[in-house]
Amino acid sequence: MDQVEVYIYDLSHGLARVYSPMILGTSIDAIYHTSTIIRGKEIYIDHGIKITNVQNFHSKYGQPVEKLTIGTTEIDDELLLLFIEELKNHEDQKYHAINYDLFNNNCNHFTNVLIEFLCGKTLDDRILKLPDIVLQTEQGRMLQQLIGNQQLR
Repeated sequence: MDQVEVYIYDLSHGLARVYSPMILGTSIDAIYHTSTIIRGKEIYIDHGIKITNVQNFHSKYGQPVEKLTIGTTEIDDELLLLFIEELKNHEDQKYHAINYDLFNNNCNHFTNVLIEFLCGKTLDDRILKLPDIVLQTEQGRMLQQLIGNQQLR
């Protein structure tokens, strides 16, 4: 059995907590980016599905603000890579960069699918439901319209 973790990064580096009440009219703690860690590999979305070695110092997203132990898995590398290839090559291309959607199909949604496959568990609602919280505000809905097809990738 191998341990599965989720690394949680704050892409705003603390600014979301400070400025969200003024910008959104509601407080959010962070702008989350997540990745799944298994057997020394970090699996995440960044212009498509990426797999890199876990770095002891930090990733391109900086230091994780939190590391969650999700559980353990018996799924071996061969089956994991087959699952990831299936996600990459699926006809809807959900996890290709062109289909990234900050609110409806982001890195956290991918992490959720992956940890559900590996452990049968889901990502914390505070992370997965953050876009819903933002979209409950008028400013969040305006932001969604402004971003439109110019999604952050």
